[in-house]
Amino acid sequence: MGREKTIRVTVLMGENEKVIEVDRGTALLEVADRANLQDMVVAKVDGRLKELAYKLNNDATVSFLSVTTDIGFDHYKRSISMLMLKAAKDVIGGDEGDYRIEIMYSLGSGFFCKLIEGKKRIELTDELLAAMKKRMQELVEKDVKFEKKICNTRGMRERFIARDLPAKALLLKYRRSSRINIYELDGYEDYYYGYMVPSTGCLKAFDLVRHDDGFVLVIPIKGTMELPSPYKAEKKLYEAMSGAENWGRQIGINYVGELNEAIVEGRANDLILIQEAIMEKQIADIASEIVKNDKRIVLIAGPSSSGKTTFSNRLSVQLRTMGKKPHPIAMDNFFKEREETPRDADGNFDFEGIGAMDLELFNTTMTKLLQGEEVDMPIFDFINGKKVFNKNMLRLDSDDVLVVEGIHALNPKSTYSLPKESCFKIYISALTQLNIDEHNRISTTDTRLLRRIVRDARTRGHSPQRSIFLWGNVRKGENENIFPYQDEADAMFNSAIIYELSAIKVFAEPLLFSVPEDSEEYYEAKRLLKFLDYFLGIDVQSVPNNSLMREFIGGGCFDI
Repeated sequence: MGREKTIRVTVLMGENEKVIEVDRGTALLEVADRANLQDMVVAKVDGRLKELAYKLNNDATVSFLSVTTDIGFDHYKRSISMLMLKAAKDVIGGDEGDYRIEIMYSLGSGFFCKLIEGKKRIELTDELLAAMKKRMQELVEKDVKFEKKICNTRGMRERFIARDLPAKALLLKYRRSSRINIYELDGYEDYYYGYMVPSTGCLKAFDLVRHDDGFVLVIPIKGTMELPSPYKAEKKLYEAMSGAENWGRQIGINYVGELNEAIVEGRANDLILIQEAIMEKQIADIASEIVKNDKRIVLIAGPSSSGKTTFSNRLSVQLRTMGKKPHPIAMDNFFKEREETPRDADGNFDFEGIGAMDLELFNTTMTKLLQGEEVDMPIFDFINGKKVFNKNMLRLDSDDVLVVEGIHALNPKSTYSLPKESCFKIYISALTQLNIDEHNRISTTDTRLLRRIVRDARTRGHSPQRSIFLWGNVRKGENENIFPYQDEADAMFNSAIIYELSAIKVFAEPLLFSVPEDSEEYYEAKRLLKFLDYFLGIDVQSVPNNSLMREFIGGGCFDI
């Protein structure tokens, strides 16, 4: 007997489900329509992520995802980037190699881009951006499909060389497969890390805004389809990213292919030495600024896995070389007593919010220290949920400096009574300067998540599955308590390490492979494995024991 012509599709809709009978070979997009689901961009079929063009041939359980989900938003970002590049091609015209647009890094709710001249001079003007935006809107109204096709890897390398996309061509040199997936949008072809939305009709919210010597492709605020109004680029973040980009160009490594080429040519050790020397100089410069301005309290904050602990230790070493005596202070020791800790909407203790901090005690303690008084410093007992005073006495001499680290260190509410002239605020984050190619960014978030997975498996016994599971809440806390205050900083330290993904690869891959296939975290583990596959690995023996990298892979000289 032949197979039945129809199949049963169970569509999960929140806590409900709907069973639909469709013909074998029906695309997911049609299933979404039959289920009356609008604005869906991707789906999970029996737990596996599939594009909406995917055709079902067997009974299946399907859950559809919109752009307001994390996975759907990733699809939106990739697709809006290709839409912008296609619109630029239509507006600017010309031959391949006349120009290129590089999508460089995230900047607020958008991506900073540059128009790079090729064989002819093209000026970036407001009129050009307006024409590009208009063409994007036309393509959205036409609802053009993103078509995926399988192409020969070598042939596409040659095509990208002809289009003056050397980073994309070099990336493909290190792809093991002889075939790759290419997307086509109304005749425009490109290579992307990850899936696309089904068609341009899904991409309704965007803007193009001039910024410095480039422009920003503005995207919706995560979890919504609303654009920031008005768009604002963080000045200090832009300066930090721009500096990292310039440094990458100086050493000739801005893209993964260039990093792989350096490793193949035996230059990995030189890269390690140069990166560590640059980082040490940056830390020394910050220490000099603190000493020159006679700052008594240094406040350090940054998102998870940005390397705050190693940075604090290395900053303290530099301060010592300048005649100062640093005292590390953890703001976590100034938590409120457990019974005074506020609760979140679910009734759980909210340890991330500033309401969990005993700000009155913190400010009183810091003020007394600045006034030369001797203070019994608290140590928080996390088991019993209480501060303990064990006669841990501290008095500041003229050359002493307090080095305070904590989530809320940059929030003005944390230092409401302290004189500004005594404080020096530092924001630290891994602002990745490396990109996959001209059109595929490396997310700073991905770098930090890989750091956290490796570190927590080594130091806390956390499975990678648990680290991935917790990451959403970690990110929520960062968005509420850290990122809004980064412009409060007097200095911004970029802890990204140009060789780190090649170094962490050997530690992360076995952990990611251990994530069960039937778990919710499997998709993220698989995505990260695919991401790491772009990188050649390196031997980490040459990484110095005081490197920030050691905070995550182990073997460091600091007590972490």
